[in-house]
Amino acid sequence: MNNKAAAYQQLDDKRKLVEQHASLVKRIAHHLMARLPASVLVDDLIQAGMIGLLEASKNFDGSKGASFETFAGIRIRGAMLDEIRKGDWTPRSVHKNGRAIAEAISQVEKETGRDARDHEVAEQLQVGMADYHQMLNEVNAGRMVGIEDLGITEDVITTEQSRGSDAPFDDLLQGSFQKALAHAITTLPEREAIVLSLYYDEELNLREIGEVLEVSESRISQIHSQAMLRLKARMQSWRVE
Repeated sequence: MNNKAAAYQQLDDKRKLVEQHASLVKRIAHHLMARLPASVLVDDLIQAGMIGLLEASKNFDGSKGASFETFAGIRIRGAMLDEIRKGDWTPRSVHKNGRAIAEAISQVEKETGRDARDHEVAEQLQVGMADYHQMLNEVNAGRMVGIEDLGITEDVITTEQSRGSDAPFDDLLQGSFQKALAHAITTLPEREAIVLSLYYDEELNLREIGEVLEVSESRISQIHSQAMLRLKARMQSWRVE
């Protein structure tokens, strides 16, 4: 096969990859939409995701061990989140409340040596239970979860040519973070761990998780937010080290 024929074959292979995984873009877009406000349009996410899919088809190197679907999924999700982050519609008060809740959870757990309970966090924040639950709902609606929240970054599966001389150190650091995060997840209260597993591993939306656990979607939203903020509080020591 001459160079021209090989180039055409590569283009055709990439076109097929994009066509075969277009449904992946829609699936990821609708999964993200489950926790985004109505002001974010699913068509905008799909458009951004298709750009991410095209980039993935250009940069994928199958010899590195990762499947194309895994590689593309990270690029697609990242492209969608980047699109949303171009204009942060989340009020500053929501960011502030998220930090305050994480700090309150950390403080209560340092003092008690166990999982912080809802009412204890509310007391630490000096708010009522209804207000605390409302804060959790707002944090969940305004939160942008990136790949790093799962201990996975694009760097893990990029090609060697695209990485610098610090790659071995970055791999070690990334592996340490993954282990620390995995351990932190195992220490979560059972219901919070179940919600995260159903959300990230099984890709159920909040309403579907509520049906599984027989509680309201609003309550699942609160549990999800509290789980993520508890993880954030427990990972603070890793970041400091």
